[in-house]
Amino acid sequence: MRFVLALTGLLSTVASVNAAPAPIPNPVEERSPNPSPTGIPATASAKTQLAALTVKAYVDDGKYDRDLFPHWIESGGCSTRETVLKRDGTGVTVDSDCYPTAGTWKSPYDAASWTAASDVDIDHMVPLKNAWNSGANAWTTAKRQAYANDLVRPQLWAVTDNVNQSKGDDSPDAWKPPLASFYCTYAKSWVAVKSYYDLTITSAEKTALTSMLGTC
Repeated sequence: MRFVLALTGLLSTVASVNAAPAPIPNPVEERSPNPSPTGIPATASAKTQLAALTVKAYVDDGKYDRDLFPHWIESGGCSTRETVLKRDGTGVTVDSDCYPTAGTWKSPYDAASWTAASDVDIDHMVPLKNAWNSGANAWTTAKRQAYANDLVRPQLWAVTDNVNQSKGDDSPDAWKPPLASFYCTYAKSWVAVKSYYDLTITSAEKTALTSMLGTC
């Protein structure tokens, strides 16, 4: 009996030694999508944050320039845009420069799916120009850079490029996502960003957000 057990153990050891080594993962492959944008508040919290925002008329001072918000900075070998594409895509693979070579992206604004990164824009939930005219014109360049590349708050979203372009710099009273079922998340995210950065809203903007939060 002892001989049988010893022989069994020996055969197990030999099999283990001869087994093929585990494959080494491709270091430039993103095998599973990271979480979607973080920091989206609960509906009750969003309503509380909205009520606390300062209501002020929107005045375009004419001094906005996109370059005043240094964006798509590089961190860890990837630009912010590339980081969001990896985070929000499915089955994303990237090359040695972190540029996506394959993947699928579903735009939450319109539910369209894309397999080419060139068809996807990274939208700033609260557009840079809107932020500028809502208080960011008084910020330092460093703070504007942090805002334009914020991966902690729900500020950056991978969406269909022409849908993002149709939004432009509009606030929710002038533009809403085509997908009405996304109104709730959109409004909660918009409010969260404005609340964190202490940006003002207009009365029309507040009315639109209140209505959108009512769909939650």
